[in-house]
Amino acid sequence: MAELEHDVLRGASKNLPTGVWGYSFASISPLDSELESYTKKVDAIKEKVKDMLIQSTKELANIEFIDLLCRLGVSYHFENEIDSQLNRIFTTLPNFLEHNNYELHTLATLFRVLRQHGYKMTSDVFKKFKDKNGKFKSSMIDDVKGLLCLYEACFLAVDGEDILEEALSFTRKHLKSLAENLSHRFQKHIRNALIFPYQRTMERLGTLHYIFFYEADESPNETLLKFAKLDFNRLQLLYRKELALLSIWWKNTNVVESLPYGRDRLVMSYIWAVGSIFEPQYSLSRMIICKYVLLSTVVDDTYDTYGTFDELCRFTTALQKFNTDVVDQLPDYMKFLYKFILTFFEETEKDSGGEGCFYKASFAREMLKELATSYFVEKNWQRERKAPLFKEYMEHGLVTSTLDFISSALIQGIENLGMKEILWIRNNPQIIIAAKFCGRLMNDLAVRTDETNRDDFPKAVDCYMEEHRVSRDEAIESIVKIIENKWKKINEEMMKPSSGERILIKLALNYSRMAMLYYNSSDMFTYESSSQELVMSIIINPISM
Repeated sequence: MAELEHDVLRGASKNLPTGVWGYSFASISPLDSELESYTKKVDAIKEKVKDMLIQSTKELANIEFIDLLCRLGVSYHFENEIDSQLNRIFTTLPNFLEHNNYELHTLATLFRVLRQHGYKMTSDVFKKFKDKNGKFKSSMIDDVKGLLCLYEACFLAVDGEDILEEALSFTRKHLKSLAENLSHRFQKHIRNALIFPYQRTMERLGTLHYIFFYEADESPNETLLKFAKLDFNRLQLLYRKELALLSIWWKNTNVVESLPYGRDRLVMSYIWAVGSIFEPQYSLSRMIICKYVLLSTVVDDTYDTYGTFDELCRFTTALQKFNTDVVDQLPDYMKFLYKFILTFFEETEKDSGGEGCFYKASFAREMLKELATSYFVEKNWQRERKAPLFKEYMEHGLVTSTLDFISSALIQGIENLGMKEILWIRNNPQIIIAAKFCGRLMNDLAVRTDETNRDDFPKAVDCYMEEHRVSRDEAIESIVKIIENKWKKINEEMMKPSSGERILIKLALNYSRMAMLYYNSSDMFTYESSSQELVMSIIINPISM
């Protein structure tokens, strides 16, 4: 590794911070008996909660109970029962809307829950809350609970729903002012919602916030609250076990020590994996996703931070061949990386099922090749200080969003997903395209809002500025609008009958949610120190029983 040590200053201009976690999670794996104990406690209450769900047959009580299950993070236990009940409610929706004059809170909750589960309830139901001048009634301002529910419902809007655009502006304005005069409990809840509305929040983080909010309710359902707490703590133990195994694996690869220019982001990669798919039955997929995020990060940093143009040209060509015959053509540090990649795919294919999963591993390798090719194109733009047209930039930006690569990891870890799902991903359905836009543009905004950071030129903001001859602020404003429109497309595609597997549609949604979390105001993935509270909440600190 003498060559790498001699040239390490090549990447120094990036000033990338070192990771804050290291291998610290390698030694915190919980005892299997502790995890089993929590599982038994969860199972003991699960049937009671299921009975409550089945017995809540009245539409109003039913929809509110389903919403509680979702907000408390336990709805995955009862997917079939919830689907059955929501289908019944949606079928009879016109009838009971006609014969019942629902208040704002109830109607907005019904709207949001149905839309989040794929049922396209019309937004026209909110017209009744407008006055004769077409403005929302001033009497609504005193209904804090109703305003908050309407605000949350607005994030399920699709293109052309002007009434939800108006409602969002109205509710956001009044919630900000009302929050100052409410109890601490409601203040915190509203402020959380104003930053991360439910539809755009990492599921585990949203669950954690809502458990604390619901616990302080005047009359919470104690059985359901206990069930939610036990389940959260149980999953936290599982995540700690997975992260411990991943830490040991990551340390044994020797990547951090051999390629010191790269970002060591094991924990942030794992949190992204939890955000992608949190349910316990998807443990293998979660661990593979984490590994794929780590791999894409070190490859990204090789292109973006360290490799020379000539070295990267050889490396890109070598990856297209994907065999050991070309290793000698690479510099020493790239030989290490290249051999690591070959071994990596051999191991993940074996972990996910051996020879029978060859075509899944082949799909993943092709996604890495595409990723490397687009990284190389971006490196050439950087080398020439060239900002391409925005459309051309995004053609490669959708690839470097890494969603296809992450999708291949998910598919590899789930036995009943296969060629049908691979073809669906490769056909680039609208929800996948929209999620890629959200991820790529949120990442770019986190970099470009800091005008002093010019090493990553060009990003989307630069391309938009130069093509449209506008200021940085104007470009950022336009890109924010693009992101909002893509969220509407995600909402719309979630409500269409789709040939896509539900779990892949959910992956696209969760990918967009994680982009909102990681790149909301800064690059949390790169500047890992800002993530400590998040990591402690999701992985380390159990909820008090």
